[in-house]
This record gives sequence, structure tokens and C-alpha cells, in this order.
Amino acid sequence: MRVLAISSAYAGCSVAVVQDGVVLAEGRVQEQLGLAAALPVLVQSVLVRSGTPDIVAVVIGPGSFTGLRAGISVAAGIGLGFGVKVVGVSVTEALAAGLGDLGGRVLWVATAARRGRVFIDAGSGALGFATDALPLPGGPIMVAGNAANEVAGALAAKGVNVRLMSARVPLAEQVAAIGAARASGALPPLAALPLYVDAPEAKLPAGGLRAPPA
Repeated sequence: MRVLAISSAYAGCSVAVVQDGVVLAEGRVQEQLGLAAALPVLVQSVLVRSGTPDIVAVVIGPGSFTGLRAGISVAAGIGLGFGVKVVGVSVTEALAAGLGDLGGRVLWVATAARRGRVFIDAGSGALGFATDALPLPGGPIMVAGNAANEVAGALAAKGVNVRLMSARVPLAEQVAAIGAARASGALPPLAALPLYVDAPEAKLPAGGLRAPPA
């Protein structure tokens, strides 16, 4: 199975086409600014070198609002254009795919959020916490993700048995592995829709929307 994988939950974007664990073509954009315009060009350059994908796998979050929407939009367009399936992959799934035996520790994936908060996924879905009010685990843990340093340090200061993983950003080849497993039925379905932890901050006007122009 040839998988086009798109990982844009954090700063920048990683794209790869992977077949049976072998990377056929890959590319990366480091900058977040202008990502929506750069991502389609990057994907096109990867596809030119690798050929038509059988499925598209895209990271759905949690992560950057702009990055997630850009990646998912491009994935949806590629899927529609080639007539192939598009599957979602969470940040936690992708990072966990690159880890070996945790030695009995529970994996926590920590994602940076706004206003001094982090999103923590301990295996049952991400929840938002203030960095000075993190929950205490029931046993030894491993911490990965782009906010891992901050979270591991805060928990260690409270006496938690915590180890810091080097895994920070979901790699496209890890996304491809989860996507292939999901497309084959080895993992339950997950729609390619943004995974938002917090409720939307935008509110409708108190008086309702304006009437359409006559």
C-alpha cells in the first residue's frame, strides 16, 4: 500500500510517500508562516517523485489551528482528485508508532497550547490543563510531544517518576504506518477532521447574524 502522509500539527510540515515501510519520497517545510501556500507545492513535488498514492493519511491533532486545517484541506483535495481514501491520524498515535517498549511506563503526549496551557493525552483522549495545574499520574510515565520538556520538568518537581522521550514531532513515516493500519482495518476508523480539545472561542453576535442583503 502506497501512503501519502501529511504531518502539519506542529510548526512546519513533513510530507512523505511510504510503501511497505520504505520512504519513496519526502520533503519538509520548516516555517509556519505561509504554510497554507507552501504545503500544496511540497505535496506536489513529493508525488511527482513517488507516483499516485493508494491512500492519504493526515495528522488531525491536537496541534496548531492553522497547520491542522492546512494539512487536512490538502489531504482532502488529494483524496478527491485521485479518488482515494483519506484517513485521520492523531498526534499520539503517530508519536507512539515510533516508540519501542516503554518498560511498563504509560505514555503521555504533551502538546503546547495557548495562554500557558498544554494538552495532555494519556491514552484516552487529550485534555487541556494549565502548566501549573497538571494532573498527577498513578505511576511511572514517559512524556513525548512538543511540550514534553515543560511537562516533564513540572511533574519531576512534584516527585513524579517521569522520563523524557526524544520524540517531539510526528514524522510522516510514522503517520503513514498508522494510516496503512487504519486503512487495512487493523485500527478503528478515524475521520480526517480537526481534533480540537478546547471549545471554539468565536461567538455569534448577541443579536444574531445580520440578515442577508436584499
